Amino acid sequence: MDKFPSYIQVRSPLEFTRLVCALERSPRVSFLHEHKGAKVLSVQMDLLKQSPVIYYTPVENFNHYLCYGFKSGKEESLMVDSTVDTSKMYSPIVKIKSLPQSLKPSPENNTAKYQPIELDDLGSLAKLSYGFEEAPFPLFAFPFKGQWFLGVFLNFNEDGDSFFAMLC
Repeated sequence: MDKFPSYIQVRSPLEFTRLVCALERSPRVSFLHEHKGAKVLSVQMDLLKQSPVIYYTPVENFNHYLCYGFKSGKEESLMVDSTVDTSKMYSPIVKIKSLPQSLKPSPENNTAKYQPIELDDLGSLAKLSYGFEEAPFPLFAFPFKGQWFLGVFLNFNEDGDSFFAMLC
């Protein structure tokens, strides 16, 4: 049985750019393809019960690179043709003509869920990145039922449950 991916839309193109550029040691490759009849940029950032978790944002205009940086103290996200400005970070955009069946959303509802782990304090959340040689996990924040959650997605092994360690 194929493991179909879960697609999660981020709030804005800026949020997506931050995810692929600023939250990683080196920027990740972004993929441009069609999803639900619209052009989107996407990136796989996680696995949930051996299924890819793909974050995406709809885009109307696109170019060769997604550019992230600051201008006058404010974050900016741009589509650009080249990587000439060394003060910026760039995610190359790979244009996909058609997705293979294994990367298309499941025709059925995906019932896999992250298991919540409620943490006691912010220090405990920060300690989750202790001892890793790679860049620490990106923090995710999202509203749910009138409350904001801040946390990280964790997989302790590829076959087991996936967790969201969070503060409420």
